[in-house]
Parts: sequence; C-alpha cells; structure tokens
Amino acid sequence: MKRNIKHLFVMLAACFTIASCNSDFLNTEPLGEISESAVWSDPALAEAFVTGIYQGFGMGGFDEQMLASLTDEAIFTHPGRGITTITEARSNPADIGWVNYSHEWGNMYSYIRRANLAIENLSEPQFENDGGIVDRLMGEAKFMRAFYYHQLARYYGGVPIVDRPYELGEESYDIPRGTWEETIDFIVSDLNDAASLLEGKSLADGRATELAALALKSRVLLYAASDLHDAGTAQANSSVLAGYPNIELVAYTGGSQMDRWQQAQAAAKAVIDKASGNLYGLSEPVSHEEGIQNYINNSLSRNGGENELIMARYFINANQENGGRQGLYNGPNGYNNWAGNSPVQLLVDDYEMMDGTKFDWNDPEQAANPYENRDARFYASILYDGSQWKPRSTANQAKDPLGQIQTGTYEVIDASGAVVPHFGLDTRNSSIEDWNGSYTGYYIRKFIDPDPAIVDQNTWQEVPWPILRYTEAVLNYVEASLELGQEDEARNWLNQIRFRVGQPATTASGDELMELYRNERRIEMAYEEQRYFDARRWMIAEETLGRQANVINITGTLKPGASVSIYRYDPDSYNYVYKVQPIDPGKENRLWLDKMYYIPIHRNEINRNAALVQNPGFE
Repeated sequence: MKRNIKHLFVMLAACFTIASCNSDFLNTEPLGEISESAVWSDPALAEAFVTGIYQGFGMGGFDEQMLASLTDEAIFTHPGRGITTITEARSNPADIGWVNYSHEWGNMYSYIRRANLAIENLSEPQFENDGGIVDRLMGEAKFMRAFYYHQLARYYGGVPIVDRPYELGEESYDIPRGTWEETIDFIVSDLNDAASLLEGKSLADGRATELAALALKSRVLLYAASDLHDAGTAQANSSVLAGYPNIELVAYTGGSQMDRWQQAQAAAKAVIDKASGNLYGLSEPVSHEEGIQNYINNSLSRNGGENELIMARYFINANQENGGRQGLYNGPNGYNNWAGNSPVQLLVDDYEMMDGTKFDWNDPEQAANPYENRDARFYASILYDGSQWKPRSTANQAKDPLGQIQTGTYEVIDASGAVVPHFGLDTRNSSIEDWNGSYTGYYIRKFIDPDPAIVDQNTWQEVPWPILRYTEAVLNYVEASLELGQEDEARNWLNQIRFRVGQPATTASGDELMELYRNERRIEMAYEEQRYFDARRWMIAEETLGRQANVINITGTLKPGASVSIYRYDPDSYNYVYKVQPIDPGKENRLWLDKMYYIPIHRNEINRNAALVQNPGFE
C-alpha cells in the first residue's frame, strides 16, 4: 500500500514538471458525481435534478404521526413524539413540538434552494427547448417553489422570500420576513407562471401540471381571504394578535376582504371548469350502499376515484416506503397493527344521520344504536365496534372467526358455564396484543386498503396521498361563494358532494348553511391535513381544537337465556351500552392558546438570521 502511494506521488510530481504530461489526468470527474455544468447542459440530467425537488413531499401526509392528531379528528396513541407539545399549547421557540418533517422550516428552505437553482439555470438554458422541455421543467420548478413556500406560509405566516440560490461569500445572509401580502403575492406569481408554462403539457402521475398549479392557487387564495389573515378581523377576535406589533407579517393590513374572497372564488372556479372529479352532476342522492363504496373509491383512488386526484404522492410496493404502511400505523392491535392516529368521539359525533339531521346523544334511540343510519362516509372512514373488517391472522381466527372489530368489554360463557368478561381483541386489554390499542374505541379505515392480504407489518399498500384533489377546489368555491352571499350557487355544489355519498340535499341558509358547509368540509376531507388549518383560519380553534379529546366506553351484557362462548357482535344476544367519556388527562390534556395560531420560529433559525421577527405570542 505504501509503495503504491509513493508511486502515485511520483506520477503527480512528473505531471507537474514534465510539459508533455496529459493534464486530463488531473481533471478526471469523480465517478460518483456529476458537475453542475454537465447537469444544465444535458436535458436528461436537468430533468433528474428537477425530479429530485419533489423529494420535499416526503411521505405526503402518510407519516406514522399524522396532522390529524393535532386536531379534533384524532389522538396519537403512543407517548412522546412532540404531539402534546402542540395539543397542550406548550410549543415555544426552543421546543416547537412535532411538525411533519416534510413541512419543517429548514427542510422547506433546503428544497426552495434546489428550486431556485433549477429556475436560475433554466432561465438561460444550455440545451434546446425540444418538445417544450425547458418550459416544462421551469414550470415544475416554479410550482414546487410555490408549494414549499405555501407550506411555510400556512404554518408561520409571512416568511423570508429567497428567490435565488445564495452562494458562499455573500455580504449578508440576514433576510427579513416578507409581509403576509408579499408572501402570498410571490406564491401566486410563481403559480401563475407555472400554470402558463405547463399548459398543454402531458406529465406522469405525481408531477406538477397546469391544473395542479391552479388548484394550489385556489387553496392559497382561500387562506389569504380567511378571517385569520384579515388584520382587523383577526385582532378583533384575539388579544394576542391585537397586541402583536408586526401584524403585517401574518395578515393583510389593507385592501378589501371581499375582494380577496372574489379572487378565491375565481381561482376555485378555474379548477372546477378544467376538470370533473368523480361523480359530480348527480341530481339526487345515490343509495346508501353506493355512497359508502363511492367514498371508499375516492379515498383509495380506484374505480373512478382516481379522477379526484389533481396531484398525489404515489407509492409502489417495490419501494416499500413508509407511506405504504398506513394499515400498520393506524390499524387495530388485534390485527398486530399500531393504532397510531385513532379517531376521537368528537369527529364521530359530527357525522350526520342518513336523513341529514345531526346525531344527538340525547336521542334515546340514537344513543342506544350510535352506529346505525349514519352518513355513508362514517362507514367508509371509521372502524367502530362491531364493524366488519379483514380476517384475523391464522393464529387468531379461532378467537374471532368473523373478522369484526372489538373495542368493548363483553360477557361470555366459559367452559364451566360461568359468566366471565371478554376484553375486545382490539382493546388495550386484548389477548392478542395488550399494547398498541386505541384509547378512543375507534380506528381509521380511510386510506387503508381492505385487501385481506394487506394485513400486518410485512405488507405494504399502494394508496396515494392526495396532495390536491378536485373536491377541495369545489369546497373552496362553496366557501368563497358563501362569503360573497351567493347561497344558491354554494348549495348547488355542496349538494353535488352530498349526493354522491347518498346524503340528502340541504336547503339551509345563513349561519346554518355556513355551519353545515364547515362540517361537510370536516367530514369529506377528514385525515387530509385540512382541519388543522381550517380551524385556525376560521378562528374557531378554541371551541374545536381546544376541546378535550373523548372516547367511547362500550359494554355488552348477555340477555337472559343467551349463551355465547366465542364473542361476536350480536344485538340479539347482547344489551350494549355506550358511554362517552373524556380521555384520561394523564394521556393528553388539550388546551388552546391563541399563540398556537402559528408555529413559533425555532430559536436556532432566529440565531442564524438576526433579521427575523418572532411570531405572535412567542416574542
């Protein structure tokens, strides 16, 4: 080895001293790297670079911890992870709490830099625009930059606007935050450019398109028009925001909120007019059974449901990514799954009855049969006590031959003829696994493939995460129309959403219609990272996200003369009692404080950038 190194130094010395030595020897490219100049002079390499910018999507929303567990949709089963730092309003600049890594400040700016590199180099392309490839790549890069800025804006408000790749040796790296208005204008400008550049371009699933740019613009302008981002309204509803001296960083301080609602409506209509979604245009509700299947299809993006997707994060079994493990992360412990983001009773109670009326625990019939005659989306989204699910593993089928969810405690007759308690197989007292069980009595069904072969820790699924979908744009349009007083238009589109899941038309108006719309959005978009932001921008977080999570306690006692040795859900043999209870405060004690409208900027970022101003309530 030493002799070879010595010979190498001799060769290098010879090259420096002998004029005839080939200088190419010293300019050899590393085998594992490609130079920047090579990337931007080759269309295939340039496309590979732009493709890499999409990595900022991470797993989409399919992480083990989901944003739903920071809301009144779900509670996270496992301890730690920074979840309660958010839900208990303990977030601070030194300990922000859990934020989906895909949305984290430093991660977003890392991918913004990649987008800036692409935009800079594609502005003066070194290869021909054959087939419009330069325009397409530029459009994708601008879309992705806008997407990452939109993620920052909806968590933090106005942020530093970096529109070029900074280099070593800059005079300063201190960049002040843009105002809320400047941040929104920058995002919308990028999206307008992206839509123009991508118009007519055919791209593979998962890549940015003209329609994706328009759909993201619709979302951004909806947020921009909302109460949280209108300074006068926000300050009137929050003492924390009223006392914030830099309100322009998180809200508009001028202009008309009605004008902003008009822009949001127009942006949503542009999406509606360019696509069709799935099963729109119905003049009456489908059957209840069809409604269940329609919503399952939309959630799994199959059998027509793929038409809902405008942009998605896709997964394939060959890659075995964590985004394909939603069944494992959220499924019942009685199926050897982890019960991660369990639905809370607050969400379950907000599913309407089949006739469109509200569910009411004060109604004796409904209280005795809380899972009967509910909105089809309930059955397509929630696994509840007695619901039919997959076959148990071979080792456990003898305990439950029917494959039914068991989240209660029930009486059975043992071998000696005595009445003994049977703890449901999907509870935290399960005989299969007495850990990883839901605390709430529910499990998520939405986004989980019902294929019996996809059942445990060793199987993956291919259900895409809906980054943008058509129905979101429709709901955006409904909301903007309501804010503009166009109730007939809003009802027309709202009823089309309801008809395809079998719910009746609404004739509500005024505040009742707005309340119904907000609940419709909550139910239709459950677990899709909407509720976290909706409750904030509507400024209803105190009465929604601030409520203590609650659970269902279920007991089944044998009726006189009934004899059951292997438990099954059976109202003919059992009297079931359902009691709603608050979750143990030792598990989670939810609290809303107005500082939680925004995530604090981590002190490490403040230390790096002296020009940054902290968010309200964290100064």
